[in-house]
Amino acid sequence: MSKQYETVIGLEVHVELATKTKIFCSCSTQFGGAPNTHTCPVCTGMPGSLPVLNKQVVEYAVAIGLAANCTITRECKFDRKNYFYPDNPQNYQISQLYLPIARDGHVEIEAGGKRKKIRIHEMHMEEDAGKLVHDEWDDTSLVDYNRSGVPLVEIVSEPDMRSAQEVTAYLEKLRTMIQYLGASDCRLQEGSMRVDVNLSVREAGTEKLGTRTEMKNLNSFKAVTRAIEGERQRQIELLEDGKEVVQETRRWDDNKEYSYAMRSKEDAQDYRYFPEPDLVPVVIDDEWTDRVRAGLPEFRDEKLKRYRKEFDIPQYDAEIITASKRLADIFEETTRLCGKPKKAANWLMVDTMRLLKEHGMEPEDITFSPVSLAELIRLADEGTINSTVAREVFEKVFEADVDPKLYVEERGLKTVSDEGALREAVSKVIENDPKAAADYRGGKEKALGALVGQTMKAMKGKADPALVSRLLKEML
Repeated sequence: MSKQYETVIGLEVHVELATKTKIFCSCSTQFGGAPNTHTCPVCTGMPGSLPVLNKQVVEYAVAIGLAANCTITRECKFDRKNYFYPDNPQNYQISQLYLPIARDGHVEIEAGGKRKKIRIHEMHMEEDAGKLVHDEWDDTSLVDYNRSGVPLVEIVSEPDMRSAQEVTAYLEKLRTMIQYLGASDCRLQEGSMRVDVNLSVREAGTEKLGTRTEMKNLNSFKAVTRAIEGERQRQIELLEDGKEVVQETRRWDDNKEYSYAMRSKEDAQDYRYFPEPDLVPVVIDDEWTDRVRAGLPEFRDEKLKRYRKEFDIPQYDAEIITASKRLADIFEETTRLCGKPKKAANWLMVDTMRLLKEHGMEPEDITFSPVSLAELIRLADEGTINSTVAREVFEKVFEADVDPKLYVEERGLKTVSDEGALREAVSKVIENDPKAAADYRGGKEKALGALVGQTMKAMKGKADPALVSRLLKEML
């Protein structure tokens, strides 16, 4: 009988904070600038340059710590992590080892129908490194220091996860929580949320942990899932063959769905940490912590409960809407303006989701205002425009946030409710399609749909379908 194995997973999650400037200098943190344009002597590691701590970084780190039920370290310090690599201009990284900003927290996840607490060992603030760009054509490597010095919070979990499903639930919980705080956009594709997976396997029922490997280069939840499945299988095969798992850092290649060894796994002593001499300790008193705690938003779990109670929208809709702070904000403001939560939810769940998918966008990229959506709902409700026109107008609202009322007036899209004009159109349609008219009179209900469609076409989509249907029935 083959052995049963249990997977043990802990994560290190790096989150780029949404400050306008870097952690120790005033250079821009904006993503996507020309190489080496968001740089200065501090973030390029020039001799004699001195770091100055960005207060907003501390505020964000404290907020994330509090949201994840951590203990905030009253007096935290920075340390130098020494290593030599071309993307690391000072040949050390300013990080926190001995006194990180937050410790001993947890977040609650739901996976496989069960709720579970994932413990957080600690969180620390640090600066990001630069980025190496490998040009295979020229066989050269170039370095871009724009990212060097961008502020990070690293969130280190305990090895409490047992499956890719639990890992995904934990990452989604962290991402939503941090987005709600406004501390980061957590866009994995832009590297503002990066995940390293520490994984080991052991025989089911044993307490002793197996030898772990760390996998880097994971930039999507799907890649994380594939990497976990691939590495779990690789380690089990080694153990089944009587071989040992080597503690090492591995790089996951998502295209090949294969990981390969990068270097043997370092421990803290390999980095020769020592206290950062250019920065004073950060003292976080109760008043500061209380102020940050008072500013924490209503998080997703609380919103879900309130939505079900206050708005009476389906659970599924509430879950999708609250998964993005941007969607939740648009929904709440639209509802406040028009007083129709079910209709606001419907526009977001159906047409907004469809257009996001078509344009390859995330909910955070939405540019239309709740004012425009509320106005569109009002126009449709009052019968000023019919549902077909409403969808056409919404596409323009989505793309360019046009004023729906103005757009409808300028293009003459108002619903034609003039019974005389509609009777005339209906009469012509019956005359032009005697077969469909005869079919309906003979009891074929479906024929009415065809006649309604033809009338709508004749009216350029601007008629009220219910009125057209009534008139057809009358005249037939």
